[in-house]
Amino acid sequence: MAYKLGEVILSRETISRRVKELADEIANDYGKNKPVVVVGILTGAAFFLTDIVRELPEDMDVRVDFMSVASYGDNTESSGVVRIFHDLKSSIEGKHVIVVEDIVDSGLTLSHLIGLLEGRHPASLKVCVLLDKYERRKTEVKVDYCGFRIPDKFVVGYGLDYAGKWRHLKDIKYVVEE
Repeated sequence: MAYKLGEVILSRETISRRVKELADEIANDYGKNKPVVVVGILTGAAFFLTDIVRELPEDMDVRVDFMSVASYGDNTESSGVVRIFHDLKSSIEGKHVIVVEDIVDSGLTLSHLIGLLEGRHPASLKVCVLLDKYERRKTEVKVDYCGFRIPDKFVVGYGLDYAGKWRHLKDIKYVVEE
């Protein structure tokens, strides 16, 4: 089956405004007295993570680390099997952690990841997602900071991809069958 780009669901301007609002919420919750480790889930969340941490105040103690996990492969639906390709470089024990993810739909990948990270005994663990496809949820996960709830359609752009394509798009667009 072949796919092509559809209409814009979220413009770069809308995304930018919401990223600033989320950064303000995070700054209000943590302030400058609580150092925080922001964990980006590669590769999709790299764009979102970069923009959100650049909006945090300069006097906030922010560290950035990454993990690479996957459950999609080259498909448009999660396989339900989570694989870790790259783990954190430093310990999160006793630290305040915010996991930054591009999208949560079934919740399977994020639930697995939260369980893994909780086992490392952080002081706190929160989740920040750009997109939430809540109607696809198969397992409940708590999302502390949510950019947008979107309908159950496949989307690309601003870090999200289909088989490695279209991550570079500045807007988020639907993917449709040709």
